[in-house]
Amino acid sequence: MTEIGSDAGSAAAVWYDLTAGQMDFWEEFQFHPDQPVSTVAHVIAFNGVLDEAAMLSAIRQTVAEADTLALRFRETEDGRVQQRVDPARVPQVRQLDLRQEPDPEAAARRLMRADIDAPLDLRHAPLSAQMLLRLGERRWFWYSRGHHIILDGYSMSLIEKRVATLYAAALGQGEVGRPFDRLADFLREERDYAQSPAFQTDRSYWRDTLAPHRGDLPVLQKGAEDYGLAPLTADFAMGPDFDAALRDAAARLGMNWADLLTLLSAIWLSLLDPGRRPANGPVWLPYMSRMGSISANIPAMVVNILPLIVDPQPDEPLPTLIGRLSRHFRRHRRHGRYRIEDIARDCGIPSGQRFHFTPLVNVMPFAPPRFHGLETERLVLAAGPGDGFNVSFTGGGTGSGLIASIEADPTIGATEFSGRVTAFRQWIGSVLRDPENAALVPVTATTPTSRVS
Repeated sequence: MTEIGSDAGSAAAVWYDLTAGQMDFWEEFQFHPDQPVSTVAHVIAFNGVLDEAAMLSAIRQTVAEADTLALRFRETEDGRVQQRVDPARVPQVRQLDLRQEPDPEAAARRLMRADIDAPLDLRHAPLSAQMLLRLGERRWFWYSRGHHIILDGYSMSLIEKRVATLYAAALGQGEVGRPFDRLADFLREERDYAQSPAFQTDRSYWRDTLAPHRGDLPVLQKGAEDYGLAPLTADFAMGPDFDAALRDAAARLGMNWADLLTLLSAIWLSLLDPGRRPANGPVWLPYMSRMGSISANIPAMVVNILPLIVDPQPDEPLPTLIGRLSRHFRRHRRHGRYRIEDIARDCGIPSGQRFHFTPLVNVMPFAPPRFHGLETERLVLAAGPGDGFNVSFTGGGTGSGLIASIEADPTIGATEFSGRVTAFRQWIGSVLRDPENAALVPVTATTPTSRVS
């Protein structure tokens, strides 16, 4: 990683090369400059007596600390892409009072949707937007938008929790806490890793692990005309009975609930999903890649994606398969810092292509932020392109209040999608009722029970 700048003490004066993960999104942008392919956006709805000045102060301080939100990119004459923090790019909070609108909430959603649907020019446009929208005497929206080249899902959670901490402190209900660390420190850490023996060890691990499966790793053309289509979606609460059964089954199998949910989902997607294509490919698992890293306190594009091959042995009981996959997953995570973009390069995938990350399972045990004196609800409005058939779960760190979100390529059709969603939901529920005796057989889907759009 190259650093260019006369003032080493000022992050804003230094240009850094993009990370491998960032370069993947830059290349995607070059193929689709007029599409909002990888926009990420959340809204937090507040109900209650909100202190507007305190909230504005908290948001402003947070976005000023999160220097990834103020990045500027450039292309050099030798073809490299670089980034630096530009103080002029720190997002300004847009305040709007919509109480005079006939339908304030609908007006707010139109504003947010228009922002999400606008293409983001990575060469020239600011990549983050912040809005505080008043809808009623006790109803507000805080809208936060970015691009995957600067943020991942955990980064959004970091930003939201930091705002909540600063808001409480402004009301005299706690300390201001630790500010975010600097993005430059993470970029230097990434450079040091790429030059370390650990990098070579991780590279060898993935080369050897994937060698027998090279022909089963699906590849996607970034320049395809149907790249980035809006997905079909289904969202539903798993319910308190499911949450309790999951925690109980995890305890009985000697593993944590998030890993069990991940592996059960991966097994269904790989072996039982009637629409699975191709039949022998991996299931893709996002890996936060922040443990032991300074990035644990830095909003940035850090998340990695790891392939897991689900390969049941003849007559292997489901609990045995789960245990074996759990051991594989733990080994993968020990080498999970090695980027999927580097794995693709090692597999001979050329520029303009990437692995097709579907089916994908993403379990995000990030508890939503709590804002002092306010009822809050967090909604994900945009999380990037949808293709294939992908399952995400959000919920607190204890495995309670789990919400499932399923996205799929719209070309499969709403009827097939609804049937697959329902079959998945019913199978995983049936397994958790008796995990020791569950079998690898599909459940016949009955009437779909999910909201599909």
